[in-house]
Amino acid sequence: METPGKLSLEQQFQMKIYQDQVKLLSQEEAQSYLLEVLRQMMVKENLFRHLLKNA
Repeated sequence: METPGKLSLEQQFQMKIYQDQVKLLSQEEAQSYLLEVLRQMMVKENLFRHLLKNA
């Protein structure tokens, strides 16, 4: 089993692809993208809390 704080090989590969794509973004696009990622992380956290609460 993998360590929870580490990325799998597949995730590392996907991260490299994202790094290459992010380098092409303007500052405005990068800020917008970052805010959307943070929003999605919050939604995911809320979902986990809901699932744990109702488990």
